[in-house]
Amino acid sequence: MCWSATADLAAGTAVAAVGVMCLARVRRVRDLPLAALPLLLGVHQLLEAAVWASDGGRSPAATAWAVIAFPLLPVWVPLGVLLAAEPVARPRLWGPLAVGLATAGVLSYCLAAGPVSAEVRGHTLGYGVNVPWMPLVLAGYLFATLGSLLLAGDRRLRVLGGVLAAGALACSALWRLEFASTWCAFAAVASVLVLGWVRRRQPAPTVT
Repeated sequence: MCWSATADLAAGTAVAAVGVMCLARVRRVRDLPLAALPLLLGVHQLLEAAVWASDGGRSPAATAWAVIAFPLLPVWVPLGVLLAAEPVARPRLWGPLAVGLATAGVLSYCLAAGPVSAEVRGHTLGYGVNVPWMPLVLAGYLFATLGSLLLAGDRRLRVLGGVLAAGALACSALWRLEFASTWCAFAAVASVLVLGWVRRRQPAPTVT
């Protein structure tokens, strides 16, 4: 999320462009889901630009934004990390994926139970989704997304997890104050880190 439609549009375009570069540089099929994360984040921000433009309310853009933010990301991230991980690291990554699937199931039910609405709150947007057991669901969400990155054997993915964890804390504090949403800045940093990870990945060994 960004603090205005213009900021979301600019950041979303830039992050999506980095995502295309990531996909163009992928050398292993198993790396594709994680390499596509910046593109997904860029599309997410472009959708929010449309929410800003409609001045909040109920809209297809708000629903699509919520689908990516709530049920999709807690599955996409741990699955991507699991697929990209080396065999020795995979056993410990099944836990975040299982928690992510359970969390996504709850959030999917919440989205299906009623329409998604967005509300402009100063320089932030609030999304109206009624989530029961919110602390537990949030803990599962963070374990699935940030936990999978922090548990990855790859040092660059652990750095990515640390950056996103710091971003989540900072953005949450600013959002609660209704000052400004700065998640787009951390999404941009994350996309560059993913690009660096993709560029340094070794191609899969060929069988002769």
